[in-house]
Amino acid sequence: MAVFTVPEVDYTRYSNRQLAAVPIFILFISLSVIGGWYLMTGSPVIQGIAFTGGTEIQIAATGPQNAVETEIRQAFDAEPESIRSVPAQDVYIVTFQSDVGSVDAATLESQAEAAGLTVRSISSVSASFGTSTQALALGGLAVAFVGMSLLVFAMFRVFVPSIAVVISAFSDIMIAVAFMNIFGIELSLGTVAALLMIIGYSVDSDILLNNHILRRSGEFYSSTYRAMRTGITMTLTSIIAMSVMAVVATLFGIQLLASIGTVLVFGLLADLMNTYLLNLSLLRWYKFEGVSR
Repeated sequence: MAVFTVPEVDYTRYSNRQLAAVPIFILFISLSVIGGWYLMTGSPVIQGIAFTGGTEIQIAATGPQNAVETEIRQAFDAEPESIRSVPAQDVYIVTFQSDVGSVDAATLESQAEAAGLTVRSISSVSASFGTSTQALALGGLAVAFVGMSLLVFAMFRVFVPSIAVVISAFSDIMIAVAFMNIFGIELSLGTVAALLMIIGYSVDSDILLNNHILRRSGEFYSSTYRAMRTGITMTLTSIIAMSVMAVVATLFGIQLLASIGTVLVFGLLADLMNTYLLNLSLLRWYKFEGVSR
């Protein structure tokens, strides 16, 4: 594992309110983005065809991208939901949502061939199957979050340190989902897996901080710094790895890995902020004010 130089932050210069203000403000903005998206679209996040149902066609084509995309749009009676270029393979991935007319896979394939397009592959997901997949995936995400919360409360058995971990994990997820909406990243089985990984990363770094402060000997700030050296090194290493994966996957047109890497980068950056500002402010309040009352 790479080792990073972690500066020893003088937390005594800042009040608990000052430390918590930035992550709470960003969480508020993220919830506003998600809420606004829900009001506009009826869904809190952009959903892929794995959840909504639809058809995906891979078309082999060369030439200027704008010209090819125009040719693809003109080939079909239904308006494509999206057209993504995979330059490394000279392939365009065209998706149609199930609620759009004339999205029968055979019909779309016939229209593409009639327009002189070369169809590499075609796959469909029914609306009913997409709905059940969505319920299963989101249910799994909810179960994972609730299970994490119960485990944290069982470990610490004290309200404030436990709720600090839960709030940090919740904020990490909400910030990642808000960035997914802003950057047009669809919710798919891959990005659901990324959100589950963010829960794991968040709990890991928060429990590391809580253990150093609450269960190990040493002064509050020296314990905080020891936890930061390990936690920040671990998180930054993961951010670098996920960033490289996202860039390479984008260059080679592997959309799933690019989306997973990007979502993880957003979530891990949020985790750094929430762990060492929001969680730390709650722990400091608990140690110096809450315990004595």
